[in-house]
Amino acid sequence: MGLSKADTRVYRTLLTRALKISAPLANAIRNVGPVSSRRSGYPSIGHFLARAIIGQQLSASAARSIRSRVTQAASDAKMEVTELSVACAEDVRACGVSMNKIKALQSVRRAERNGTLRETQLEGFEPQERTQILMRIHGVGPWTCDMAQIFYFDEPDIWPEGDVAVQRTFKRLIGRRSPRRTAERFSPYRSFLALTMWRVVDGGD
Repeated sequence: MGLSKADTRVYRTLLTRALKISAPLANAIRNVGPVSSRRSGYPSIGHFLARAIIGQQLSASAARSIRSRVTQAASDAKMEVTELSVACAEDVRACGVSMNKIKALQSVRRAERNGTLRETQLEGFEPQERTQILMRIHGVGPWTCDMAQIFYFDEPDIWPEGDVAVQRTFKRLIGRRSPRRTAERFSPYRSFLALTMWRVVDGGD
């Protein structure tokens, strides 16, 4: 995924603000460099939600492994993952998905069929309104909504307070400051700040 001039401008803004807050934070942002959140590889919001639900509360490697098995099972059945969860729940269960997550996947399928996930409509809402709609779906909570806002709807100013990796890393880098208030100083680019924190985790900094 290529970086745009806008991504570079956002990076410079983050770095400038970080320099006024914490040297470790500024160094981390400088080491990561510009990041981008532009949508990639998700054919629909239902598909994205299914991936997020399957990966909830799992390590990255475990989530990738289970998603791979579920995707293959759906492909073999010539169905979408959400369809498979309704038609052949036991096949999904055999891939390592819990029953609670299968029920959530089935709820996503119902939302797809009843028009709740109509993308042209969802894209017209503000993030808070969109989150309220998505959270009506069983199994879709604040964390999943934040992931959808950042990675699917490309919202630039989402701060995922429920993401343990982001919060733990940010707290470590800012020292004795309020994480929420400190993050607000990076508005309207908090999604990019979160993306940077994930990159710090991935890089082991």
